[in-house]
Amino acid sequence: MKRESERIRHTRTPVPASFLPSTSKVLVALLCLLFALSISCGKKKEDAARESAAKAERSGADLKVGLVFDVGGRGDKSFNDSAYRGLERARDELGVSFEYIEPGEGSDRESALRLLASGEAGIIFGIGFLFTDDINAIARDFPHKKFACVDYSVTPGQEIPPNLLALKFREEEASFLVGAIAALKSKTGKIGFVGGMKIPLIKKFEAGYVEGAKYVRPDIDVLVAYAGVTANAFKNPSKGKELALSQYSKGASVIFHASGSTGLGVFEAARERNGLAIGVDSDQYEEAPGHVLTSMIKDVDVAVYEAIKSVLDGTFSGGVRTLGLAEGAVSFVYDDNNRTLIDDEILDRVQQLREKIISGEIIVPST
Repeated sequence: MKRESERIRHTRTPVPASFLPSTSKVLVALLCLLFALSISCGKKKEDAARESAAKAERSGADLKVGLVFDVGGRGDKSFNDSAYRGLERARDELGVSFEYIEPGEGSDRESALRLLASGEAGIIFGIGFLFTDDINAIARDFPHKKFACVDYSVTPGQEIPPNLLALKFREEEASFLVGAIAALKSKTGKIGFVGGMKIPLIKKFEAGYVEGAKYVRPDIDVLVAYAGVTANAFKNPSKGKELALSQYSKGASVIFHASGSTGLGVFEAARERNGLAIGVDSDQYEEAPGHVLTSMIKDVDVAVYEAIKSVLDGTFSGGVRTLGLAEGAVSFVYDDNNRTLIDDEILDRVQQLREKIISGEIIVPST
């Protein structure tokens, strides 16, 4: 009887899982919960790491900016120095770091851009229209880097790389306004224009200046001269002085220059002949205090800063962006330094012209 009982005990049917004690069920549930929590914690750590990296990038801590200057480099007190102010502002306000190169002639521009693109820079700038072809090629060679070119020369039908921001300005609009100021101020009925390199970009300054002058004074005589047909025309102060002295001797009472550091010679001539001059790109009053009627401002610094900021906030996009009076990117100087040179009547007239350009009532030619 005992053997039978043992046999029966050893051959009992297994109890189904659904009949396990409740403590076993709890244990299984706890194990599942712990597993889920470990996955969740891991994901949260990954998300936190990503957010931390993104926050650092947004603060500028991880973004390095590269920039190659135009002919003349830093110290031109005009175009290049304006670009440098944009770098400084981005450093001070956004926390980015930067490096820059001042190239020589020809292929140095291409090698300088390539050097910066091969390094740690996340966005690389070419300052000046001369960079157009080189920056197109290099942007294609480095599709994961971002590029921007100030005064990019657009060729109809040519595709711009998606990682390249082409920045252009409607310089003719603000040149129109300083042309009107010059004509209204002139007591001789003659004003002058000194350009750097004779190219379409600088012809825009000339076209707007002449148009503005003749809009307010149809009989005004505008003398025009260029420093040359090569890039050296932007860094030849002695030539600028020679051209300005010639125009002053012919009766020009005000001379507007759009010629980079060549314009420093124009200011020297203004001081010698007690004439008036108009600066370009930056406020150039300090180059000849009392002789600078105004300056045509082109906010290259703002364009550089905004492009850098767009990388940090994730809104950067390639393509052409054109900036003018309506965007507040071009203007003219009127402040305590030149207030005595521009009377209220002239200022009111020019401000009215400004509004008409913005509204589209006046269309300023670029050629």
